[in-house]
Amino acid sequence: MPENHDKATVIEVAAKDLPLHCPMPDAPLWARHPRVFLDVVKTGEAACPYCGAKYKLTGEAPKGHH
Repeated sequence: MPENHDKATVIEVAAKDLPLHCPMPDAPLWARHPRVFLDVVKTGEAACPYCGAKYKLTGEAPKGHH
C-alpha cells in the first residue's frame, strides 16, 4: 500500500510568502478550508489546525517580525 506523503511534506515558505495563511493561493480546490493565518516567524515552523499541513520558514525572517 503506498504511503500518503501529502501530510508528511513540509512546505517551505520565505519572507515573500508572509503573512502566511493556509490554504496557500495555489492549493487545489479539494484542499480548500477556511483561511487561517499561521505565525511561522516565531519558531520557524507552523502547522495548520485544519489540515495539518506543516510549514517551515527558510532564509531570513523579515525585519520587524518577531
